Amino acid sequence: MVGFLAAKGGVTSQSALRIVFAGTPDFALPPLDALLASKHKVVAVYTQPDRPAGRGRKLAASPIKQRAAEAGLPVIQPISLRPPAEIEQLASFRPDVMVVVAYGLILPVAILAVPRYGCFNIHASLLPRWRGAAPIQRAIQAGDRETGITIMQMDKGLDTGPMLLRSACPIEPNDTAQTLHDRLAALGSVALLQVLAALNANALTPVEQDGRYANYAAKLDKAESWLDWQLPALQLEQTVRAFNPWPVARTLWNELPLHIWQVAALPGKGDNKTIPGTVIAATKEGLDVVTGKGVLRLLALQSPGGRRLAVADFLNAQRVTVGSILRAPDKPFLSAGDSHG
Repeated sequence: MVGFLAAKGGVTSQSALRIVFAGTPDFALPPLDALLASKHKVVAVYTQPDRPAGRGRKLAASPIKQRAAEAGLPVIQPISLRPPAEIEQLASFRPDVMVVVAYGLILPVAILAVPRYGCFNIHASLLPRWRGAAPIQRAIQAGDRETGITIMQMDKGLDTGPMLLRSACPIEPNDTAQTLHDRLAALGSVALLQVLAALNANALTPVEQDGRYANYAAKLDKAESWLDWQLPALQLEQTVRAFNPWPVARTLWNELPLHIWQVAALPGKGDNKTIPGTVIAATKEGLDVVTGKGVLRLLALQSPGGRRLAVADFLNAQRVTVGSILRAPDKPFLSAGDSHG
């Protein structure tokens, strides 16, 4: 599906648009690079203030700030965009469009009104499917088979504005949040240039979202990375892929926390008598763990302070026996008399 927002006139097919870019993480790099390589003029870049990072907790610039500095662009890092001085500063750049990609700050209505054609957001979902902070991860976790990019005209709501263009992307069975992130970032840069070309050609028309189909993609919380073995194997497998590379799925084994990087669901295996979380096989092919429905085969693990290892290598260093029970910290060990599922 493609929708186009009607332009307000005055732009010709040859026009180079004055663009203010707002973004912070790696996901915003391909769209910024695409703009820098285009005929359009990026007049300023907004990004989050420098944050402590690494073991030394030293202040570090965002990926977007680093790229903007390399390109010699003005970099603005406000804590908030609400003060009148911030509105005046944005207006001083005389932007035709403000392009927003995973920026991380709320844009007040007064800011949205500054650019001549408003603010365009690149959102990593086929809206209105997943609104909110973590659409890539929540799509994988929910078992969606398709996602994509939506270029949206921003309004005062959370990802509620009219859609300018939607571009679909399949979610492959082995996709992690990282692999899907990378494909969608590249797709977003292509979609953005298509929308700007349509804007130049006065060929944009808005498509309103149907809020009945909206879901909220809540920000990831490290606490939710502990696997609940009473859930079905397929659901756990989707969660492991969704939480790779962060926060990474976890479990406790002999009170030792393990990161789980790669798994395979075996829905047809297992029975209703074995306690969920029980290891029923430990071979070089993987650790097979009973779940609420089916078996989850663990393929790549990491112990505290260690490296990510294939299970065959992990078992050379750690002796995991059949009958061991994996669990989340808040989940007590079940006794043989407890009911299953």
